[in-house]
Amino acid sequence: MDLLTPDLGLLFWQVIVFLGLFLILRAFAWKPITDSLHERENNIQSALDLAEKTRLEMTALKADNEKLLVQARADRDIILRGAKEASDKMIADSRGKAEAEGKRILEQARESMNNERQALIAQMKKEVVTLSLDIAEKVLRKELSDKSSQEKLVSDLVANSHLN
Repeated sequence: MDLLTPDLGLLFWQVIVFLGLFLILRAFAWKPITDSLHERENNIQSALDLAEKTRLEMTALKADNEKLLVQARADRDIILRGAKEASDKMIADSRGKAEAEGKRILEQARESMNNERQALIAQMKKEVVTLSLDIAEKVLRKELSDKSSQEKLVSDLVANSHLN
């Protein structure tokens, strides 16, 4: 049982060595260890703060990106709407021009047909008059071949004419 109970002298020297070791460690090791622990704690805290700041910035950037996307979509819709309106206007203008050109060509064709009809009618009248004169000339020559028929024609013409 002597082994289980420590001797008083041994206990005294153990306490003295412990206190000496404690004082030496406190003087040389304790301060650098606590300083490095505080430094590590500050580094960890600054890293956590930086991570939080970065997370907030990422959230703000994501919100900005969403706003930019919404704005870009709105701009795209405006541009597409403008392009569609411009193309519809161009189509309508082209259609109007084509209709006007078609009407002009049709009117020109009608006018040309009327001019040709008038020319044809004038030519037919001229030919009818020429033909009538030829026939009248032949008839008159035949009827007026002798002197008595000529005198009779002149007297009939004078009797039928009314002089005022």
